[in-house]
Amino acid sequence: MAPVSDSGENSRSNNDAEKDKRGTWGSQIDYLLSLIGYSVGPSNVLRFQYLCNVNGGGAFVIPYIACMMLCGLPVFFLEAAFGQFHGKSAAHVWNVCPLMKGLGIGMLIMSGGSTVYLTVNCAWMTYYSLVSCNTVLPWSECGKSWNTESCVRRVKVLSPRFTEHNVSSLLLHNGTREFGEGVWLRNDTLSHTSAEEFWQYKVLGISSGLDQLGSIKWELALCLFASYLVIFGCIVKGVVTIGKVVYVTATLPYVFLSVLLIRILTLPGGLYGAQVFITPDFSKLLQIQVWLEACVQVFFSLGPAWGGIISMASFNPFHANCLRNSIICTMVCGGTSIFAGVVTFSVLGFIAHEADVPITDVLSSGPGLGFVVYPEALAQLPFPQVWSFMFFILLFILTLDSLFAMVETVISAILDEYPFLMKWRMSVNAVFCAVSFLIGLIFVTEGGMYVFQLVDWYFGIIILILGGLLECIILAWIYGVDRVSADIELMLGRPAPLFFRITWSYITPAILLTIFIFTLVQYQPPTYGRYVYPDFSASVGWCLAAIPCIPLVVMMFVAIYREEGSIVQRLKKSLKPNSSWGPAKRVIRASYMNRHGMD
Repeated sequence: MAPVSDSGENSRSNNDAEKDKRGTWGSQIDYLLSLIGYSVGPSNVLRFQYLCNVNGGGAFVIPYIACMMLCGLPVFFLEAAFGQFHGKSAAHVWNVCPLMKGLGIGMLIMSGGSTVYLTVNCAWMTYYSLVSCNTVLPWSECGKSWNTESCVRRVKVLSPRFTEHNVSSLLLHNGTREFGEGVWLRNDTLSHTSAEEFWQYKVLGISSGLDQLGSIKWELALCLFASYLVIFGCIVKGVVTIGKVVYVTATLPYVFLSVLLIRILTLPGGLYGAQVFITPDFSKLLQIQVWLEACVQVFFSLGPAWGGIISMASFNPFHANCLRNSIICTMVCGGTSIFAGVVTFSVLGFIAHEADVPITDVLSSGPGLGFVVYPEALAQLPFPQVWSFMFFILLFILTLDSLFAMVETVISAILDEYPFLMKWRMSVNAVFCAVSFLIGLIFVTEGGMYVFQLVDWYFGIIILILGGLLECIILAWIYGVDRVSADIELMLGRPAPLFFRITWSYITPAILLTIFIFTLVQYQPPTYGRYVYPDFSASVGWCLAAIPCIPLVVMMFVAIYREEGSIVQRLKKSLKPNSSWGPAKRVIRASYMNRHGMD
């Protein structure tokens, strides 16, 4: 069956006029680059490498790719197809099942809330980029006002003190000193690198704990403000401006990574580090925890269930090849993680060679890798200012690309709900960025890192996996996988491949249900180095985790209340598409509604 063609100039003009109000991608290259920029972020460069290190090195790539194909790609394609089919935001696409309207709202909360705290990464990266322009990198030497007596210039000096038991407390974790009674206590038997002390005491000015937020670090606050100015400028006209910016932001990171890899491989230990990455430990594959972490990493890096994929696809032409775009983006995202893994392990190989310790002893997750381990290595390269500036601009761009889609997800939903605001889009953008900036100031206080870690630990833990699971159940079982396939056929001229019909119906929901159960059962309290979070932090964390889920429950009651009849009748009606559901293309909308008996 070929895609349904337009008939009649009036219908075409009406459809085009409606599309022009929301905006459209200038070309499929604009859309594809934006999609890649959204999916490829700092987690591909930092978090993936840590997981590889603790889960069998190159062997971790096997479960990662398997979960990418069986969970990531099916949900990605499902979201891209339905966003493109309906031509509306992540909240409105759930007109397909009014009972699940809250799931779309939860995605908006997830994207908006994540923007607030993830933008502080841009502030840190901006700050490091600026100080990289100094004649001497400030983290490359001791004797500064923020340094302690335990400071040493280079990791190599630490090697006589490295042991299997204390190495992680020296370099890997962000909070490296012992805690007692909520106050930092220096351990005189250990030393600390200047890069680590710069991060802890100069950049963060870290306080004694979560209950001591302290004052705002105004240098970081200014960097945060500058980050929001960049975001505002790049999304000022929605996909029109985003589609142009990504030609730089989505491609430049690959140039930076390639140049950095070539340079690092020429240094002692660099080639060895790359070899360690590609040397698998297949025994790890027998542990279910490895597969669980691989699946969670897919959702954090590829980005399904955040709402961004749906929103970006909604600006696509109705007959765009969403299947091809989904496959390309998934392959690029997975390939980037592997490529960045080679780069990161090469850097770690160089550090390990300098310190004369195993690579496994110089790797951490989270900010510790990006703001402690990498700076330590970059400071030892010739022309360190150039390499440092390049690296932090790389991280800034990777974060920025993801933030574009998150912000646009929220803005497009607001404009779809209140079309009269379309002519004041710039003002809507400005208000969103201003409110996000003001809320985000809590993360640039002296205790901001503790808040950041708490939010990052809990926010989205439930909605991400649960959202992907519900998407598969609602669309494949309630709406119907045959009807999903027929809707895709209207766009592409061919039904959904059998592989996707099977994964949507059985494999993906089974895996996601398993992941969801294990995540809740095995979840641990947050950590930040050796700092022990107070007891109340877990309660606060689970409240944060529940926030995106609240609309899901509330809107279920609202949907049932709005229908007529008995409770069972109301429930059945709320599971069926309402009159707002249908293809974005007006010329086929009427026939589609008649065919499915929709008013």
